Amino acid sequence: MLRWINRLTQNGKFHPMWIVLATSAIAVVAAMIAVPAIYEGAKEPKKPSPVAVKQIPAAANLPEPDSGQHDLKPAPAGVQAVHFTPPAESEMPSGEFGDTVKLGRNIFVHTQTYAKGFVGNGLNCVNCHLDAGRKADATPLWAAYVKFPAYRDKNKKVNSYEDRLAGCFRFSMNGTAPDYNSKEMIALTTYSYWLAKGAPTGVELAGRGYPKLENPPLAPDTTRGATVYQANCALCHGADGLGTKVNGQYAFPPLWGSDSFNAGAGMHSVKNAAAFIKANMPLGKGNSLSLQEAWDVAQFVDTHDRPADPRGK
Repeated sequence: MLRWINRLTQNGKFHPMWIVLATSAIAVVAAMIAVPAIYEGAKEPKKPSPVAVKQIPAAANLPEPDSGQHDLKPAPAGVQAVHFTPPAESEMPSGEFGDTVKLGRNIFVHTQTYAKGFVGNGLNCVNCHLDAGRKADATPLWAAYVKFPAYRDKNKKVNSYEDRLAGCFRFSMNGTAPDYNSKEMIALTTYSYWLAKGAPTGVELAGRGYPKLENPPLAPDTTRGATVYQANCALCHGADGLGTKVNGQYAFPPLWGSDSFNAGAGMHSVKNAAAFIKANMPLGKGNSLSLQEAWDVAQFVDTHDRPADPRGK
């Protein structure tokens, strides 16, 4: 074979046999590739191992907790919630109306500074209504404003929006409500009105209150809740639950004790607290806790001492 190839190359000219050699070489290489591929394709593919499905036990004899806030009822069956986005803070109006909007925001975020005389604990409104009352699924002001006037089971009457704000001062802030014609109440109402700019009134807006929370697999347990608290909450709220102060002000609010919400507040309902925690806590990591963990830690928090319900309940 080698002698034959040498004869083809001695005169340095093209010979037709070169085509035969090239074609044969290509055929050999193709066969070397194709045969293993065909062999591999003929193999029976491995079937994935079946995944065991863990059966979650149903909640057994789980007591229905006090509904507390009563504003968190889901939309009636078949009613589709409307999605809404509040205006950006950069869009705040100017002039006297804008000044009132800004004052309302300042009262809401810095309640201890701008409305201290009406507050009986160490909280600011923004501690429960996150992102200056803008965050969906954290009782945003824009979603509440368009649902009032409304009947509330909590006091068995139709409430105005001012009534709703007054309840927050009385229970969540453990204080007394400003007069309805005061600059504080007018500013808070004006800020809420501006946040709801463009939203339909009397309509269920997506993100109002907290997301409806299912019952946990097991009844809420304070011992498990204590473990969840130390692993996920103590860093901000303190190992003792009494909050973290910076320059004399709470950077992270107390969850129990004399400076926290009183026993008449909506957050003193384990059901409400669990829903808030599941959607929003730890701060910036909402929905990172399991359903069971959210219920357990809410039970743990709400079993601690706090100011009494001013209604004497």
